[in-house]
Amino acid sequence: MSIELDAVSKSFGPVEAIRNVSLNIGQGEMFGLIGHNGAGKSTLFKLMLGLLPASAGAVRVGGVATSSAQFRQVRRRIGYLPESFVSYDNLSGLEVLHLFADLKQVARAECGRVLRRVGLADAATRRLHTYSKGMRQRLGFAQVLLGEPTLIFLDEPTNGLDPEGIADFYGILREAQGRGATIVITSHILAEIQDRVDRLVILDAGRVAALGTLAELRSRQVLPSHIDVLLQPGCGAGVAAALAHLPGLTVRLDGDRAGIACAAAQKAAVLAALATTLLDVTIREPSLEDLFLGYGGHHASAH
Repeated sequence: MSIELDAVSKSFGPVEAIRNVSLNIGQGEMFGLIGHNGAGKSTLFKLMLGLLPASAGAVRVGGVATSSAQFRQVRRRIGYLPESFVSYDNLSGLEVLHLFADLKQVARAECGRVLRRVGLADAATRRLHTYSKGMRQRLGFAQVLLGEPTLIFLDEPTNGLDPEGIADFYGILREAQGRGATIVITSHILAEIQDRVDRLVILDAGRVAALGTLAELRSRQVLPSHIDVLLQPGCGAGVAAALAHLPGLTVRLDGDRAGIACAAAQKAAVLAALATTLLDVTIREPSLEDLFLGYGGHHASAH
């Protein structure tokens, strides 16, 4: 299911939370939405979910305006996990899913399947007050999967998950994407999503600061590549001379190890200059966090 935002703005009294945002998210795309606290991410989510009316512009999901009566039918094909999934501690995990299945008009028989898929089958009859934070998050994800939605919104979805749980979570998302589902995800853990989303938008003060693939954002920012090398014993002292013909480099030496920051176009020349003395090399391209900070973001985490 596609999403279109055409010059969308949203104001709360004198505060303009979203400012003239235009986006097109294609069917089957995994799309990242990032920004510092207060950048407008949650407001944009609610606009796309039809939970808030736009002050100006138009939002269409699956070709249907979120302001129209027809959007009620579209909403049934949407799965949404808020940042804080809250439910009833006196209910079991299965009972919670039965409640969501009834709300979504999905057969209760599907609840067992999604509980198994998120790894909660053995805890299905346990009360929620016995669930860990990670288990509650997986239960929230299970309710998203009910009815095999064609559009999935996920707000900080891996909170409380261990590395194995995170890997399984993204595996399930890839399965949904393989069925043609569109996925919109926001996370403060930028290193986690940078290699998983197809495209992303960086919001800053309610505006689009950057939009595109990670490669496109890297090319626009012109941030340096970092080359870490291990040299043959005694060769560290000759690094500066070997690289003297290349302008604009930043070189850091530590014995027979060196760190070089250079333009992307200079990587081959740097490696060629050091080729006869190299034992090992690691190249680090600008991360999503580097790009985020370059576009004026802050409060992000690379953990």
